[in-house]
Amino acid sequence: MSVTAEEKAGIIKDNAVGKGDTGSPEVQVAILTQRIRNLTDHFKAHHKDNHSRRGLLKMVNKRRSLLAYLKSQDVERYNTLIQKLGLRK
Repeated sequence: MSVTAEEKAGIIKDNAVGKGDTGSPEVQVAILTQRIRNLTDHFKAHHKDNHSRRGLLKMVNKRRSLLAYLKSQDVERYNTLIQKLGLRK
């Protein structure tokens, strides 16, 4: 259900803005997106797991706020990230 260390390292490598970057909005959104996708698959088998559903909603809201921040700072980076991750606007 969670993102493994290898997956996280790959996500960071693919989305990092600079060397050693782990905290930029792009990296945070990419990691949250992977966690959200994993939880969505989890709910296909465990549709009554409401405790995890609350965590999913918190992650979705966190991702939304990070995307809003990125859009307000740099629209080009925002559009690139949306296309890269396959998210809708």
